[in-house]
Amino acid sequence: MTARLIRFNKPYGVLSQFTAEGKWQGLKDYIALPGVYVAGRLDADSEGLLLLTDDGKLQARIADPRFKMEKTYWVQVEGVPDEAALAALRSGVQLNDGPSLPAKARLLEPPPAVWARNPPIRERKAIPTAWIELIIREGRNRQVRRMTAAVGHPTLRLIRAAIGPYTLEGLAPGTWADGENESGEPAPLARPPLPPYSTVGSPRTR
Repeated sequence: MTARLIRFNKPYGVLSQFTAEGKWQGLKDYIALPGVYVAGRLDADSEGLLLLTDDGKLQARIADPRFKMEKTYWVQVEGVPDEAALAALRSGVQLNDGPSLPAKARLLEPPPAVWARNPPIRERKAIPTAWIELIIREGRNRQVRRMTAAVGHPTLRLIRAAIGPYTLEGLAPGTWADGENESGEPAPLARPPLPPYSTVGSPRTR
């Protein structure tokens, strides 16, 4: 039996679980599918790609850092990181639970053409913002936010753009689509050029 894999563009304010808690919505408000489970979490105040599957082995391969599946994030930060800050992210920064592993980091110029967030971020008029792309293989608690803060650029907005070969391609916020999958192995979906990213077109939903 072929495993099923779902790509979901998680909006801000939605938990990586089906049940709502407090002010946060649950996945059941968007996905009415029995027997699928989240493969790798995404904080409620983060947005972007969340994968779900009905196959436990595939779930482990996606979520477990030991399998080293790269996760790509687009991060809007306060200030404009210089090359020294980007180099520090690439080599690894000291966090309170130990140094981060080397990562891939670059400035996204022009910024990615992403959807407006609801609610919008809080910007300070006197301080510019910038977008960076950060690719990591770890999955520590709020790691990306802690990494950008460690180099002096607090995260204002965080979007996960890809997990391994799977991307947000064709998904508007709050919509989902089947990710093609054979024999439990991730299938290479076409990754859009980075930058920019566009959600133009009608997403395929169920």
